[in-house]
Amino acid sequence: MAVWLFGNLFMMVVATQNFYAIDRLLADSPNETFSAVVASMENPTAREMLRYLSSELNRLYFQYWNLAQLPIGILALGFVSGLRGSKVATWEIVAMLLVVLFLMVAITPSVLSIGRQLDFVPRDPAPPQMRTFGLLHAVYTVLTVANVVLGTLVTLWLQKDR
Repeated sequence: MAVWLFGNLFMMVVATQNFYAIDRLLADSPNETFSAVVASMENPTAREMLRYLSSELNRLYFQYWNLAQLPIGILALGFVSGLRGSKVATWEIVAMLLVVLFLMVAITPSVLSIGRQLDFVPRDPAPPQMRTFGLLHAVYTVLTVANVVLGTLVTLWLQKDR
């Protein structure tokens, strides 16, 4: 459960920090060569290129993390289901696995597809796909937070039972 919870929290931090790092690097990079290359480009172009790279990395990380959660969840389910009186925790883990499967099948592919359609598209005015992307992103986030809450409850139950 610790691996699963940590992985979810780690992904939340990585995804947001990938985008914040762009503005930090553009504002004050310690690498002189990078700063010179950025200075030779138009600043919006440099920012768009870096946002694209960050988006692609996040897309890759989320796909891998979704896949990694399946064996982690199955292992957790195997450990917990073998414990006496673990019916609630077992069903919570099953629910967590169902959330992961739903994210993998229904949400992540759409987020990836729409996200790629939004790469290099001006944001003012906001493109029509932006609303759909925002809603899908919100669903992904809410379901991930729900999994963290369920995982925390399982962990607390295991500690209490111990």
